[in-house]
Amino acid sequence: MTQVKTGDTVHIHYTGTLTDGTVFDSSEGREPLSFEVGSGQIIPGLDAALPGMTPGEKKHVEIGMNEAYGPHHPEGRMDVPLEQLPPDLPREVGITLGMRNEQGQEIPVTVVAVSDTHMTLDANHPLAGKDLIFDIELVSVD
Repeated sequence: MTQVKTGDTVHIHYTGTLTDGTVFDSSEGREPLSFEVGSGQIIPGLDAALPGMTPGEKKHVEIGMNEAYGPHHPEGRMDVPLEQLPPDLPREVGITLGMRNEQGQEIPVTVVAVSDTHMTLDANHPLAGKDLIFDIELVSVD
C-alpha cells in the first residue's frame, strides 16, 4: 500500500479543534483538502504528521503553537486614532479588515477594540498562541 512521502499530493479530511474542544475548522461536508506534503502549504505540525500514513488511515495529532501559527506577538497589535481611518470604515469588534504593509502587501487585521478615539487592530493570525488538535483521515495519495 502507498505510504505518504514528501512531495506527494495528498487529499485529507480533517477536523481542527482547540484544546478546549472548540472546532475552528473542518472539511466535513466539503471536498477533501488537497496539498503537496512538505511544500509549506499547511502548518508545519500537520505537514509533519503525514509521511508514512496510508490511504484510509486516521490519526489524532496534537500540535503545539510553535508548529502551528506561532506565538501571539504583542507588536502585531496597534492602536489607530479614528481620525486616521476612513469615516465609512465599520467600527465593529471582530470584523476583519485589509491593511497594506510597507511592501504594499495586503494583510488581514482583526478589530479587537473600539473606543471613542481609537480602534485596536490585531495582525496576528486568529489561531496564533494556541495549541491545536487535528483529527485527520488520509483519503488518497497522488
